[in-house]
Amino acid sequence: MNIYLFYGQIVISIILIILIAVQQRGAALGSAFGGGGEFYSSRRGIQQKLYYATIVASVLFIACGIASLVF
Repeated sequence: MNIYLFYGQIVISIILIILIAVQQRGAALGSAFGGGGEFYSSRRGIQQKLYYATIVASVLFIACGIASLVF
């Protein structure tokens, strides 16, 4: 059981790294320094789906880590 959690955590971490790397970089930071000129930008389409997938992957990663400590 512990070996499955270990390999599952590795797979989830790779997916999490890919999801974070694919997201748009510097959107909030650029507008803070004057680039973009808008105060609020909403996530739409695939960007929103990537955002939610990143949240789900991070929750699964944490849950898998806690489960490997318990079992």
